[in-house]
Amino acid sequence: MYDAVIVGGGHNGLVAAAYLARAGRRVLVLERLDHLGGLAVSERVFPGVDARLSRYSYLVSLLPSRIVRDLGLRVELRRRRFASYTPLADGGLLVDNGDPGRTAASFAGVTGGAKDFEAWQRFYELTGHAARRVAPTLLEPLRDRAGLRRLVDDEEAWRDLFDRPIGEVVDERFADDRVRGVVLTDALIGTFADPADPGLLANRCLLYHVVGDGTGDWNVPVGGMGALTAGLADTARAAGAELRTGMEVVAIDPSGEVTFRDENGAEHAVNAKRVLANVPPAVLARLMGESPAPATPEGSQLKINMVLSRLPRLHDTSVRPDEAFGGTFHINEGRAQLATAYAEAAAGRVPALPPAEVYCHSLTDPSILGPELRSAGAHTLTLFGLYMPARLFRTGDPERARDEALRATLDSFDTVLAEPIEDCLLRTPDGAPCLEVKTPVDLENDAGLPGGHIFHRDLSWPYAEAPAETGRWGVETAHPRVLLCGAGARRGGGVSGIPGHNAARAVLDG
Repeated sequence: MYDAVIVGGGHNGLVAAAYLARAGRRVLVLERLDHLGGLAVSERVFPGVDARLSRYSYLVSLLPSRIVRDLGLRVELRRRRFASYTPLADGGLLVDNGDPGRTAASFAGVTGGAKDFEAWQRFYELTGHAARRVAPTLLEPLRDRAGLRRLVDDEEAWRDLFDRPIGEVVDERFADDRVRGVVLTDALIGTFADPADPGLLANRCLLYHVVGDGTGDWNVPVGGMGALTAGLADTARAAGAELRTGMEVVAIDPSGEVTFRDENGAEHAVNAKRVLANVPPAVLARLMGESPAPATPEGSQLKINMVLSRLPRLHDTSVRPDEAFGGTFHINEGRAQLATAYAEAAAGRVPALPPAEVYCHSLTDPSILGPELRSAGAHTLTLFGLYMPARLFRTGDPERARDEALRATLDSFDTVLAEPIEDCLLRTPDGAPCLEVKTPVDLENDAGLPGGHIFHRDLSWPYAEAPAETGRWGVETAHPRVLLCGAGARRGGGVSGIPGHNAARAVLDG
């Protein structure tokens, strides 16, 4: 009998396996795919093109440095010099992490004064305070709401991040529509929400985007996301964990029995004292035969991977392309533009001017490109489109819907460039453009994410929402021997390792 069987070899499952194996537990990881890492992988997506793209997950923020230290991970995370650039008809808004004076001048040029920059500084001082207080609690047993509020110890921060719709907060704090939009995008990544909704789903999304490791920085993994998960796999394996790929789990019994099918179709069963489910809650419910099954969550994003022969030209000559694309490049994400896109998507239409953001991994980490591509000035480009809910792609013709969303998004991108982005695409040896698009339905079909939801389900608050949860790890299920260890647990989301750590702690403490 195993001490723990971990269902799913994504990064959280590997974190849990490493912690448990290093503590002397007998651990088995079962992964359906032929490789480990889940959605945190590096792949050569385009035939004959030597570029290792972080195909799905692409930046690191929520991964606590404590996990890196505990597990002795050899991974380099580089901070981006430029936080963001927002191209505008009359110039652009540059946020330069290394030059506050340049940032202030950019705000003044766009907004006509200093008030919005001062409001920007105050708002991010407030989120920074919350991040420093909240981040350490993500690796601890759950506090109740009142306990976390006491820990934050700032009524303004609590009110504007936890109590009031973030859309109202942003409208109140900032006068410029474009500055409001830049702030709001962190509340909408992968989330189909109205930031003015009193349900505060957008607030929860924003919170997880600004608290990462106590700084909120979004860092670039050197070597791509696959370097991170390869390091986790090496650590787990070196500690004695058994990692098996090509093993599809078909059933989980509450007693701890796990049935799986190997690459040849033969079925096997193993028993464990604890089962850690590194799969979405909806998948766990299906594997356990629970009825009625929980509602399928709905992801909301369009992911486009590109390799360029060169970076595109900009209308704004005061900013170099390598500066503009070195951080997050915002495309038609003003406050009013976001509201229009949300209304169109909610009505069942692909937005006419889809909001999106882009970043260039290879500017910060050229190692993901082969020598010939580097010397030729090629670059990768990752585009993340907002307000593209799965419902738009469940039509009678999903291929047509994908093509429509892709065309609308590229056209939206072109509105803020001095030349069409397609003119900059590198071509494969057979002449195909280096461009790949993934909808939420594609993620559902390719990666098994219900509804293509990148967080597995809507994000929850990082505190206990029921008295029975207080003092627990946020990974517990209705079955004592079965724990969640993926993004669908109470705390986590994105590439964090937090649910994996917390599931391992729950096993070791129990």
